[in-house]
Amino acid sequence: MRKLSIAHLSAIELAPPAFIHAASDAGFDAVGLRLRRVTPTSPGYPLMDDPAMMRATQAALRATGLAVHDVEFLKIEPGLVLRDLDPLLDAGAALGAREVICAPYDPDLGRLADTLGTLAERAGARGIGVSLEFFPWTVVPTLEAALSVVTQAGEGVGILPDALHFDRSNSRLPTLAGLGPERLRFAHLCDAPVLPRYEEETLLFTAREERLPPGEGQIDLAAFLGALPADLPLGLEVPRTRRTAEVGAAQVMQEIMAATRRVLALV
Repeated sequence: MRKLSIAHLSAIELAPPAFIHAASDAGFDAVGLRLRRVTPTSPGYPLMDDPAMMRATQAALRATGLAVHDVEFLKIEPGLVLRDLDPLLDAGAALGAREVICAPYDPDLGRLADTLGTLAERAGARGIGVSLEFFPWTVVPTLEAALSVVTQAGEGVGILPDALHFDRSNSRLPTLAGLGPERLRFAHLCDAPVLPRYEEETLLFTAREERLPPGEGQIDLAAFLGALPADLPLGLEVPRTRRTAEVGAAQVMQEIMAATRRVLALV
């Protein structure tokens, strides 16, 4: 049976303890936690700098029995000093996280690969894997481009395919199906409308603000899931800003889980 986690972006307004309790109530097995602010309009929760919040988060994990699957995310940019990330990696280890998610923002792909390889060594020493997520508006826009980078980076670096970015980048199913377990350790699931073409503004808005629960859009999720191992963990990343304003984050998380179960029952 697949393990299901929920990404923090699905309810980013909830601080980690409240998010963990809401995820447990919705039936998830684990959570992903955002420990760094990614955009000026969405929060991050730097537990490495807030001992009281870290203790409250660990208490919520113990009370619910949930795990932290991943922490996010690290923008790999020119000039990044890897030792500056050690506190975040230490926090991930203290939470029992299995992966740290990275985003490709260094246009020098060789340097990007080298940085990922070195980061994987530092994270691996703490029992954490490193996975590179690809985005169609970045220098690594497709699964195929991500595979090229992580192959250069070394065996310790995985790839995180997100159903939204996979669909909107025209990445190829055979490539996805051909990934081995050293590269493919989990995937993100959501849904969205499928359009003839996408402007960058549309890509960013959907990704960050308004996705749909699985089965409520037009992405071919049956094909996406069919290319993944049957036991691969899935993270539900489904930000729904308007719906959250209407009914609250906890209800949205319940709806995401119900939709996910309906889709998984059919594949």
